[in-house]
Formats: sequence, C-alpha cells, structure tokens
Amino acid sequence: MSGFSGVLQLTDLDDFITPSQECIKPVKIEKTATNTGAKISIAEDGAYYQVEGEGKIQKLQKVEITLSDCLACSGCITSAESVLVTQQSQEELLRVFTANKVLHNSGQSADAKLIIVSVSIQPILSLAVKFSLSPNECASRLIGYFKQLGADMVVDMTIADNFALLESQKEFIKRYRATESDGVKNMLPMLASSCPGWVCYAEKTHGSFILPYISTTKSPQQIMGSLIKDWVSKNLSGRSIYHVTVMPCYDKKLEAAREDFFNQEIQSRDVDCVITAIELEQMLQNDGITLQDVPPSTFSEPWTLKQDLETKPILKRHIGSGSGGYADHIFQYAAKELFGLECDKLEYKNLRNPDFREVILEKDGKILLRFAIANGFRNIQNLVQKLKRGKSQYHYVEVMACPSGCLNGGAQIRPQGGITLKELTHNLESLYNSLPVEIPENNNCVKELYEVWLTGQDSDKVTAILHTSYHAVEKLNTALNIKW
Repeated sequence: MSGFSGVLQLTDLDDFITPSQECIKPVKIEKTATNTGAKISIAEDGAYYQVEGEGKIQKLQKVEITLSDCLACSGCITSAESVLVTQQSQEELLRVFTANKVLHNSGQSADAKLIIVSVSIQPILSLAVKFSLSPNECASRLIGYFKQLGADMVVDMTIADNFALLESQKEFIKRYRATESDGVKNMLPMLASSCPGWVCYAEKTHGSFILPYISTTKSPQQIMGSLIKDWVSKNLSGRSIYHVTVMPCYDKKLEAAREDFFNQEIQSRDVDCVITAIELEQMLQNDGITLQDVPPSTFSEPWTLKQDLETKPILKRHIGSGSGGYADHIFQYAAKELFGLECDKLEYKNLRNPDFREVILEKDGKILLRFAIANGFRNIQNLVQKLKRGKSQYHYVEVMACPSGCLNGGAQIRPQGGITLKELTHNLESLYNSLPVEIPENNNCVKELYEVWLTGQDSDKVTAILHTSYHAVEKLNTALNIKW
C-alpha cells in the first residue's frame, strides 16, 4: 500500500526554497519622531543619512543581523551557493590559525587556543572523489593539511554518530510506548533531527504543530561539540578550545550558531567554526596545492584521556543511508525491542520518487512498523501536509533537506569533468557502501563515555547533554516590499 493517497499532493515545489523577503526574524529599529517629511540620502562611503525638511542631516544607525537571526528559508543556506558568515568562514578559521602561530612563536603558547578539528564522513568522501584518493588516504592527508595550518588535533566524528543513533533508538522506543496516563504524548511519527535545514524550516514555517514530532536527540555535530567542550576540555590542560567541524552542508553553520548550543559554563559555543568540502577545495586552490601534496597524518582520540593516542584513519560507515542510517538503525532496534523480531536486511520501496522510500515490518498480515526516508523539500512538504491532515501512517521518518541526503549536501564539491550530479552522487554512495560497518552498540569507547562522562545511559546528564529543544520562530505578518 502506498504511503501517499491521491487526495492532495503538492507538485509545484522546488527542493531548494528561494530566498524570501522574510528571510530573517524581525529586527527592532528605534525610530526618531519627526513632524516633517524626510528623505534618505546615501553618501559616497555607503552610509545612510536622513535629510529632514529643514535641511537637518542625521546619520542613520545600521541594522546588524547575525547568523542566529536567519530563518533558514534555505534559499541561501541549503543551495550550493557560497555563504559568507563572519564567524563561520574560512577567513575566520585562517585568522585563528595565524593568531595561534604568532602566540606560539612569541613564547606565549599558554595563551594560544587548543584547536581541535572534527571531520565527518561525507566531506571526506567528496574530497576523495575530487582528488582521486581512497577514503582512508584522503582522511589521512586531510588531517595532515589541518595540522599544517596549525590544528593541534584532528578527530573522527564516528563516535558522535554512534551516540546520536543510540539516543535516537531509545527515544523512539519511549515515544512508541508512551501513553497519556504517563503524562507523555505518543508523538509519532518521530521525525529525524540531524538535518538543521529541515529543523529550521520546521521552526519557521510550521511552528508549534510540527516541532513535538521532531526527535530531541542532538545532531552528531552538536554531540561532538558537547564531547569536546564539556568532557575533553575538562580533562586536558586549562587552554581554551577552538572547535572546528568539517561538514557537508552550509546549514551546519546555522546549527552551530543556535543559542541552544552555547555553553554558559565556559561562555563558548560547542562548535566555533564550520568548514565545508567546497570551502576546503577553495582553501587548497588558494594555497596552490592538492591533497596529494600533503603528508599524511593520524587521528587523535582525546576523549580516551590518553592525549598521546593517535590512530591511522580506518573510516567506517553505518548501515542504511549515507545520511547516517537513522531509519535502518531505529527500525532494526525497534523490531527487536518491541516485537522480538530480527531484521537483518531492510527492503525499501520507492514511492512517487526515489527520494521518498518506505519500509514495513509485517507479521500475520498486520503492519507493525512503517518507516520512511524523505529527502528534499518537495517530499518534506508533502509529508508535513499529510501529518497536518492526520493522514500520516508512519512511525518514523528520516528527513533530510537535500535531495539524496547528506552525501549530496549543498556544500559538497560539485560535479566536474562532464560528470552529472546524479552520477557523482551514485559514486559517493558506492564509496560509502564500500566501507566497513560500525555497530554503535559494540563500541567500547561509547560504553565507557556513557559511564564516566554521562554517569549512566539513562541519567539526567544524558538528557541535558545529548538532547535539545526547538522553538517556533516569530514571523513578520507582512513582508516588507521595498521599491527603489
């Protein structure tokens, strides 16, 4: 049975929403009362002046916005166009590296930041294809490049992926079993929360209705931020940590800037700077080198409390999609936990397009679980309309803003040399599926961190550190339409 009926389908939609005149939340502007008409004059230096009727001139204050003001309409964030954000740019990253080198060279190393770079799998694969390297060799040379720039440590984000999957599994079971008598609503379908483009779109467009359905589990990027800034910082020397993540999409910059992810104890963001595959390509081009020119190096594992522990990159994947495999992991876990059934291999069925797929667990003619993967805004908006009309049949949906998911993230390196985007995405998927599989439940380091860092798998600290909340964003009632 199809997951969509023919009653209502939104078809005239783009996967990337165009820029909106309501692209930021309302900015308060203090106005000065005047009894006469006034005109705006623009000086040669670009400054704006208010010229009143009697000839009085007053310089106008500039309205400034930050990344946290953005409403994520996705016209400038999810698309492949470059986005210059002051605190999230390659220029800022290079400035920090340079400032650190100056301190080290002047004998003030104690004042220098400890720079830790966390690298996710998708941009590694994107760069591997670009420079014709194997995934592991690409990772080792990327580590070497960051260390040449001045990074103290480069770490693999697989451990954060593991935490995100394990917490998502447990959260789904709690939601499935919840009843009104528990004082907790059975808010299903549970919707994935690892894609900030989707989360911000939901906060802006659908507000309080859709937000309770979104998983409270933090994304791997922000779990990594908590691990570095909360655990690692307390177990290393007293130096301030500057944490950089390497991610496949620009939306991750937006996520890092959320006030929810500001560490009040140390007055610092969990992730200080996000750099993407496209930006790394540009940085290498500016340096006049390729990754093949960079000597290889090794990953650090500072969370093990063995600061000198370094390992040669052995990249791993998770079962399921290249976006993290949330649907597959939660489906298999739920089938066993709820119904005692083993599901070693899942068979998805494409619905109206390959970017909307569903998988069903059925026994004795009864559907026990119905999961889906919805990629791209066309499918997301149809899913949301179903949910609003009470017609959704799903228990869980893995939602990603980009068509084909994170391997085709908006900041992955674009097709070159006559290859199409579809062919490039297929190559990335094949490369991802060639990696050995990581099983989160079997990772001893994760088990240890649950105990020594989070004081148990079901502790209050787990909820405080590995989970978050969402907020409906205030919108303007009427878009400002300026005509010059």
